[in-house]
Amino acid sequence: MSVDEKLIGFAHRLADAAGAVIRPHFRSPIAVTHKQGVHAFDPVTEADKGAERAIRAIIDRERPDDAILGEEYGEKQGTSGWRWVLDPVDGTRAFITGRHEWGCLIALEKDGAPVLGILDQPVLGERFLGVNGRSVLIEGEKRTLLKTRACAELKDAVVCCTDPGTSYFTADQSAAFQRVSKAARLTRYGGDCYLFAAMALGFVDVIIEAGFHEWDVAALMPLIEGAGGVITSWDGGTPISGKSILAVGDRALHEQVMELLK
Repeated sequence: MSVDEKLIGFAHRLADAAGAVIRPHFRSPIAVTHKQGVHAFDPVTEADKGAERAIRAIIDRERPDDAILGEEYGEKQGTSGWRWVLDPVDGTRAFITGRHEWGCLIALEKDGAPVLGILDQPVLGERFLGVNGRSVLIEGEKRTLLKTRACAELKDAVVCCTDPGTSYFTADQSAAFQRVSKAARLTRYGGDCYLFAAMALGFVDVIIEAGFHEWDVAALMPLIEGAGGVITSWDGGTPISGKSILAVGDRALHEQVMELLK
């Protein structure tokens, strides 16, 4: 479905509000706490929490019938058929170590399907938007249409993943990832959501992830698809749960990678 300009503008305002909260905390002293869960260390800061509060306040005030799902403050039911899916700082580990490989993820779903995705890097001044079948990089007044690059053979591909270890992968998944990695030209680790920006820019060919959540992937689906790539689960289904994610810039390469992941 098509998303109108008014709603796209509203999404930009949400990203602006989150960025205003996040920027002062980057590379500044900030308390880091651990969220209890599946990871030995799952950091969260006031940048994460404050940004999500800022986004939610605007939605609650101006679109109170919309549902919200956020990493830090959970789910609010709605009645409009629209749902905002939020990860205010995707890549908190990078954030707290002073690196730029993080972003604010804002997705808009209609009846459960992501129709708009924003990946905002407010320190670099880069905003990646996927909507209405197109993806664009916004840098101030500059607009750059995004397109994944051609790479039909795995032997020529750059493969990326945030962490191939047991933090996210099971032992079987790690072995499957290594099969792909060994067949590729180059493998790089780290990057979180920013890996998907690099794919949309045409610098990464394959991204393999697992152990994520809906808020980690919902915004990335319109971004990758709008740039001409394909993003699925490892078996070719929807990646929306985040349990397994396979993004490929060249559709011709997708089947090759899935075969090695089986």
